[in-house]
Amino acid sequence: MRKICRKIKALFYFIFIIFNAFAIFILFSFTNSQDRIWRIRKAWAKLQSKIIPFEVELVGEINQEAQMIVMNHQSMLDIIALEKIYPKNIVWVAKKELSQIPIFKICTTKPKLICVDRKNPRDIVRILKEAKERLDEGRVLAIFPEGTRARGSKLLKFQSGAKIIADKLNLKVQALLIVDSSKILDSKSFELGSGTLKIICLDLIDTSDEQWLENTRKKMQEILDKERMNNGI
Repeated sequence: MRKICRKIKALFYFIFIIFNAFAIFILFSFTNSQDRIWRIRKAWAKLQSKIIPFEVELVGEINQEAQMIVMNHQSMLDIIALEKIYPKNIVWVAKKELSQIPIFKICTTKPKLICVDRKNPRDIVRILKEAKERLDEGRVLAIFPEGTRARGSKLLKFQSGAKIIADKLNLKVQALLIVDSSKILDSKSFELGSGTLKIICLDLIDTSDEQWLENTRKKMQEILDKERMNNGI
């Protein structure tokens, strides 16, 4: 019965998301100011946290010097939570397919998200150029290095894109570990609950280490395993 209730809640929520997308489309159409667009995004995220509902428990501190954040990914809730709590204007680095969905096109182009064509290795030149432009505007790059939502108990292999961007542009990088967001919102199994989402802020990464991305994944996995053990999962 509980599972059925979670699926019904998810159905109503995703219908709400569609109407939300139309509202964002309209609001974005009236401005080109990135500051106003950022404020609209934060208001949207705060509204989602009331609808779902969920709270964020932040462990550690978001480093104000970070120019890129890397996170594990399980759920759309990851994006909502980061939009809600992050103190700077985030630039999401997302797959190109998202920008090709008509209803979401303006939601990716207006906030100047960086959409990656993963089938084209030469796309990295454009990505670096756009990333530099966004950084010069004082924004922070946000990447899910797994490339897609993970389903099992283990983090997926981190793709090299985050490392290439960080190394080429000499960026300061912070990892944020999101603890099992799919327990609250799981769009793949189509279930919606409520609760507190824990986000753990790690120290700035030593990117002088050639293996920094893989070592970061291992560290995040170790912390995640401990969190689950403490929660009896």
